[in-house]
Amino acid sequence: MSHQHSATSTAADATSSTTHSSADPTVPISRALIDTLDNASDTSPAQTGIVTGHGPASPTGAFDAGDLPLSVWATAQTSPASQRKGRYVSASTAHPAKMLPAVATHAIHAYTRPGDLVFDPMAGSGTTLVEAIDAGRRAVGVEYEPHWVSVARANLDLARERGHDHDGEIVHGDARQLPSLLPAKYRGQVALVITSPPYGPSTHGQVVTASTDSDDGKVHKYHHRYGSALDRGNLANVGHHRLLAGFTRILTGCAAVLRPGGHIAITARPWREHSELIDLPSQIIACGQAAGLAPVERCVALLARVADRELVARGSFFQRDFIRKQREQGLPLHLIAHEDVIVMAKPLTPSGTSASSGDWDASRERWAS
Repeated sequence: MSHQHSATSTAADATSSTTHSSADPTVPISRALIDTLDNASDTSPAQTGIVTGHGPASPTGAFDAGDLPLSVWATAQTSPASQRKGRYVSASTAHPAKMLPAVATHAIHAYTRPGDLVFDPMAGSGTTLVEAIDAGRRAVGVEYEPHWVSVARANLDLARERGHDHDGEIVHGDARQLPSLLPAKYRGQVALVITSPPYGPSTHGQVVTASTDSDDGKVHKYHHRYGSALDRGNLANVGHHRLLAGFTRILTGCAAVLRPGGHIAITARPWREHSELIDLPSQIIACGQAAGLAPVERCVALLARVADRELVARGSFFQRDFIRKQREQGLPLHLIAHEDVIVMAKPLTPSGTSASSGDWDASRERWAS
């Protein structure tokens, strides 16, 4: 799931040496900054001692996020609507936090081979599953909301109509209970997990205005909830700390189904809460480490189109409105141009924890208690 909300990324918060009007929604990247980054010290896997791609994670010594290899994924050269046209049922549009199909596709081609198994523990409308079977992989997903389970199944059926008959299924249930949800046949078989945490009330969904069918001339949100806002069993409706605790539990279950050396790609971005920046990507890394996973990469998936001389942002109505109001208050924020992709891996050598060793039965007993 990719998320549309009022967060502004750390990179997007940086101001440019070029002067811009307060109405300018984007900021160009200066040539001097690009040259500096190009000439920076080598951060390749060979230099950092971290194995990426299809190999296992084997970082040594104390972990420092600054040591992770970096890459930029050009995943928004076409609009989200264009990426989905003809490939997803119309009901998919209503999901408030759809992952960009190109992000899932890039991860699938980077970290798996044809025939591999791809898993999404919070599958939503099924973007990860569709992109996986379109790429010749097998796919399985878990989704909490019954409505989105139905939509995901419809999207899988549509993919099969296009001739992609690889295995793909969606399971209804709470991803915090993975050992009791997924058949034992999946234990240690998953090559890649693709997912992201829910953002709850910060999602934007869609909007009507005075010029787009608003009856009273005011701005109204719609399709901005995952399900009932009163359902406290949904991680989208709980506080920040409970969200992190629940996500750690989900990653622990994911580690049990991952094969040794398998990867987890998690899309996330910071957001502002009462003007303070919440560094969710770094917190997600900590959740993964608590689940027995090793960080191997921290990448940038672009949500803006790369033009000849600039990035063309694709901000939502609410993002643009938020930026305008913040600039009026003197805070020079800019539209979101990317989201982080945290890539973690299951070590080849068991660390002795139930998550790293894939001890499915121990996980069942511990979570059942």
